[in-house]
Amino acid sequence: MTLTFASILASAGIDPAEALVIRHVYDANHKDDTPPIYAYSTYEEVLAYTGVRDISAFPPAPPRVWVVFLPDGSGRGRLWRVVINHGEVARTETNRTFNLEVVEDLIDLRDRLVIGWPAPRTWKVKAATATAYQVLEIADAQPIRFPGFDALVLDHAELQAVVREHRYASWRTALASVAGIYLITDTRDGRHYVGKADGAERILQRWTTYATNGHGGNVGLRDLDPSSFRFSLLRVFDPVTPEQVVNAAESHFMNALDSRRHGLNR
Repeated sequence: MTLTFASILASAGIDPAEALVIRHVYDANHKDDTPPIYAYSTYEEVLAYTGVRDISAFPPAPPRVWVVFLPDGSGRGRLWRVVINHGEVARTETNRTFNLEVVEDLIDLRDRLVIGWPAPRTWKVKAATATAYQVLEIADAQPIRFPGFDALVLDHAELQAVVREHRYASWRTALASVAGIYLITDTRDGRHYVGKADGAERILQRWTTYATNGHGGNVGLRDLDPSSFRFSLLRVFDPVTPEQVVNAAESHFMNALDSRRHGLNR
């Protein structure tokens, strides 16, 4: 049985009738006035390029969901990102600029999913058309080097990726090996929450609850949007460290950051 792109879209809950599939090209000789992209272009450059579309070649009312691929050899496209189109924000005689938001749909398949692209001169198709395209490859995720406990800073989306994606396996091993004191910062207003993982619980186990429900059972976090949370480590301990030592460190950081009076600790 041949796996097609229809199955991939269904797994993400993307309605083909409401989506557009784009495969960019690397073409330094393109004719419009937007800078081209290359195989080495940055994330920001690809996103900016995606948001500027030729008036004559783009649908007058493009759909809300765009599934974006990059070239991967002849007749192939590798998944870059899924973006939400929030509408047109600017226009010139030749181009329209759209406000795009990168979302988490198909996050596990970013840079891994390769589909056949049977019409190399065509750079966009309705998703309903692309459903018949063959899935050629789902590559192993490239492992990402663990930065070290002192340099670890994650937003909530990144934390969710760490606890579930294969490329972060070494991170999970590291986080599962230590107890410690951690900090959650609500980046909307700068308030802090100081927490701990000790006893039979490790940092990985504790943070997995935040990745799952956003609040980890903490009263001060329960009614907040976790998408603005930033996670970091204040101090790590060997798991056999006496509980009173970990408790003393937690109290110290609560006092130092004043997270009871002016933060999110209750």
